[in-house]
Amino acid sequence: MILFNSIDEISNISGTVIALGNFDGVHAGHRELISRTVKAAEAAGLKSAVFTFSNHPRNILSKATEVKCILYADEKVDIIKDLGVDYMFNIPFDDVIQHMDPIEFIHKLLLIELKMQETYCGFNYKFGFKASGNVEILMKESVKKHFGIHVMEPVKIDGDVVSSTLIRKLIERGDVEGCVKYLGRRYAVGGEVVVGNRLGKTIGFPTSNLVVDDSMVSPANGVYITYCTYKGKKYPSVTNVGVKPTIGKFGKNMETHIFNFDKELYGKTIRVEFLKKTRDEKKFGSLEELAKQITKDCIMAKDYHRKNFA
Repeated sequence: MILFNSIDEISNISGTVIALGNFDGVHAGHRELISRTVKAAEAAGLKSAVFTFSNHPRNILSKATEVKCILYADEKVDIIKDLGVDYMFNIPFDDVIQHMDPIEFIHKLLLIELKMQETYCGFNYKFGFKASGNVEILMKESVKKHFGIHVMEPVKIDGDVVSSTLIRKLIERGDVEGCVKYLGRRYAVGGEVVVGNRLGKTIGFPTSNLVVDDSMVSPANGVYITYCTYKGKKYPSVTNVGVKPTIGKFGKNMETHIFNFDKELYGKTIRVEFLKKTRDEKKFGSLEELAKQITKDCIMAKDYHRKNFA
């Protein structure tokens, strides 16, 4: 897959069938749309493409409520690449794009710059200045400019419309199990391990600490059964998400205790994959009470891993 991170980078491309959308989670609905695009391009002898924004338009248009990311930028690219896409146009939603008239968006950007001959989009796709463009405008222009258009109805799972909004809500309330069927994979976060207060080590449960990335949607405070990936290898683990109320006042972070692991991880990069929430975060009366509960948390997590992944 060839990745273009700006309009200025685009050159020497062939005619395309383009999937249009923000694809901010590349969830089950997104993947269905992209897969149809890839198949159509292969059948027509054209290049398959995804057009998306590298930043979320709503975060530019409205400063009041930030839309949290479900995926890191590099993960989004990797997932789309694995779907067999030829070109990915990962363009910043900047002032030029923001103020582009819908007709200009279609003619100058999609048809001329991206060489679109056919397109796939969702039923609620919006584009152009103040999101004034919609599928009806695309359909009218497709007749005038002779390009194909396919509008996909919402993908439903168990009666629910699959959407990034639904997935965010599930993650935010700690339902990491529930989001899997919509997202198509487990929710995960990653980053560099930072030095914590080292309390875990003193009470027998050394942890790897990740600062919560404010740009990412984060699970509700609590204890989770997790997997921790380090250097491509997965290790069973248990993770606390929260503010550590028993020992003081702290910002929200993630502490992961990796079973049967004795390597020093400070400064190293890890990825934590959330399997199941087991309890809410709680303030205990003493460190001894906390240590006893952590022991129970570990026993439960180890048993879960043994029963489900042995």
